[in-house]
Amino acid sequence: MKFSLKGKTAIVTGGGSGIGKAISLALSENGAVVHILELKSEYAQTTLDQIIAKGGIAKTYQCNVADQKEVKNVIGKIAKEGNIDILINNAGIAHIGNAENTQEADFDNIFNVNVKGVYNCIHATLPFMKEKGGVILNMASVAATVGISDRFAYSMSKGATLTMTYSVAKDYVNFGIRCNSISPGRVHTPFVDGFISKNYPGREKEMFDKLSKTQPIGRMGTPEEIGNLALYLCSDEASFITGTDFPIDGGYIKLNS
Repeated sequence: MKFSLKGKTAIVTGGGSGIGKAISLALSENGAVVHILELKSEYAQTTLDQIIAKGGIAKTYQCNVADQKEVKNVIGKIAKEGNIDILINNAGIAHIGNAENTQEADFDNIFNVNVKGVYNCIHATLPFMKEKGGVILNMASVAATVGISDRFAYSMSKGATLTMTYSVAKDYVNFGIRCNSISPGRVHTPFVDGFISKNYPGREKEMFDKLSKTQPIGRMGTPEEIGNLALYLCSDEASFITGTDFPIDGGYIKLNS
């Protein structure tokens, strides 16, 4: 079977909802044992229940990726059970604002989760991957490479994620570690629905259609589509790919210029 991850162990941060949940399910359905790191344990439990119901194997850990001590403790526990073959850095938060109205506390929060969180997980995992190799996959964004209005701090964080990807790929290629990133466009997740209902009450359908049409292909992506790309990049079929970012954006980057 192509894209089989049988015998592989994967860590997915933010694996309790949205894209992270879809990635966790895709990896599990193709044979991986999935360890879900999630700030909100109730979200992780929902994903865990679905994996188990489909005959998969998974474990959950309540963990704040911005806290290096917590991350090292959890990843150390996972490593005691065997190899860590795959690390998916998916956990992240969003922020709306430009350089003037973004407050310092908001900037620090975005940095701590989206940048330091990625660093913390890579930093803690690399020592366990160096002996037998592995795959690191970071969740970047189209905001890392194109200008998007009112996404100052968020774009900063995803730009950092993109360049951390290149750096790790370069430094650890001789250890058999591949590092790539995915840059989604707008994806229909519970976050999008919550954002629309909060900011545009009574206009949900209108705004959903408007946001969908910002993608040249005419719709938002689905979490499952991102999960399928992640599955491929983590599989042996992608063994010749490292140091590369993969936009999955309905043509947003190339067709909007």
